Amino acid sequence: MDPRGEVAREAARLLYTRAFEEYKHAKEQAARSIGGGSMPSNYEVALELDNLADQIEGEERKKRLLRMREHSLALMKALKDFSPVLRGSVWRGTARKGSDIDIDVYSDTPEKVEARLNSAGFEIEGSEEFVAGRKNQLRRSRHVYIRLGDAGCQAEVVIRSSGERGATERCEIYGDEKRGLNLGELEKLMKTDPLRKFVPKRRYK
Repeated sequence: MDPRGEVAREAARLLYTRAFEEYKHAKEQAARSIGGGSMPSNYEVALELDNLADQIEGEERKKRLLRMREHSLALMKALKDFSPVLRGSVWRGTARKGSDIDIDVYSDTPEKVEARLNSAGFEIEGSEEFVAGRKNQLRRSRHVYIRLGDAGCQAEVVIRSSGERGATERCEIYGDEKRGLNLGELEKLMKTDPLRKFVPKRRYK
């Protein structure tokens, strides 16, 4: 018996069923349910979550990822003037039922981004402002939500300031750099290996 593995699998189940949204809370609840065992890393839970999604969703999962990447490409082409980057589970290749498309763009005039989306025929469901960071280093962003009917999912376009373009961030789950894919990289991927996953073979320290 592997208590650590059991906790990771239970945490993955809790995340998949959306009983919890955060890895930390899912792991804590899983440890209580299993009755101890060392706490697995987010990376270990993520691998179990990916395996669980494969088992439950089968081939439909691959078809969903392909559709979501196709929609991502269409969105990014419409937003090509704003340096779009595909992030999140659709970039990683780990999207599952209920996942959304996450795209970052860079502009100091969010209204121009929304106008471009409207002119390209995308249905904007709403938007909201977010402020993050410390007092002297506040970062503002606007999140625009788009409904993609035939994909059965939503896209979230995050409009960041032009000064943030090129900034890197470390992934709390996999430990690597959250690079994402720019438009040219996604176009190439769709021609060569549209189902490729961007998941490290081990967790980066």
